[in-house]
Amino acid sequence: MKNIIKFVNLIFVFTIIFVNAQLPSQPVPPGGQGTTGTGSQSVPVDMYIYILGIVAILIIAYFAKKYKTQKI
Repeated sequence: MKNIIKFVNLIFVFTIIFVNAQLPSQPVPPGGQGTTGTGSQSVPVDMYIYILGIVAILIIAYFAKKYKTQKI
């Protein structure tokens, strides 16, 4: 069982390394947003990325604690 967990962790680490090993993209020329002009796309999630990360960590901690208290 421990070998399987180590193997899965190793696969995740190498997957993340290979996904992040991309060449940087070309800079976007200045211009409009969205589909009306050239330039960066307007994505509303970008404004909340830090909040979403914090909420995800809090939810994981909550359910981990809930599972731990039910298991005992």
